Amino acid sequence: MPITRLNHAVLYVRDVDASVAFYSDVLGFRKLDMLRDGFDGAAFLQAEGSINDHDLGLFQIGSDADASTAGRSTVGLYHLAWEVDTLAELARIREALDSAGALSGASDHSTSKSLYGKDPDGMEFEVAWFVPTDKLDEVVLDERKGISRLDLDAELERYGAGTVGGVV
Repeated sequence: MPITRLNHAVLYVRDVDASVAFYSDVLGFRKLDMLRDGFDGAAFLQAEGSINDHDLGLFQIGSDADASTAGRSTVGLYHLAWEVDTLAELARIREALDSAGALSGASDHSTSKSLYGKDPDGMEFEVAWFVPTDKLDEVVLDERKGISRLDLDAELERYGAGTVGGVV
C-alpha cells in the first residue's frame, strides 16, 4: 500500500510553552488536551483546518540544548511544509510571520507559492499554496524549471485571494 500523506511531525524544543505560543499565535495551531498526568514538557497541537488526531508534537529538552546543525555539519531534516487552501491565508500567515520576526524567505516555485519561517528554536518550516490543477497552463509549467522570488501581491491578483489551491 502506498504512503498517502504525512500525518504528524514531532519536534524537540528548548521551551515547550514558547513553542506552543509561537505555533498557536503565528500559524493558528491549537493545543490539544491529550496528555496524562506525569507527562510534563510535552504538547500536542492540531492545525486549524485539520481532522488529524494531532499534527505537531513538541517535546521539551531544556534551555541548554544546542541548536540543530542539520544541513551544516550533520545530516537531518531540513524543514516541514504545511499547505494552506487559499492565497488569502498565505497572505495572513505572511503578516503573522513578519510581525513575529520569523519570516525568513518567500519563493515562487511556479506550481506552488511558499513562505519560509523559523520557530523559536531556529527550526525552519515552509507554508505553501499550490496552484490548482485547472490553472496549470503551459506558462506555469514552463516556469517550473526554476525558483524565483515570490511576489505574493501579484499572485493574489493573478489567481484571486479565495481560489482554493491544490489538486482538484
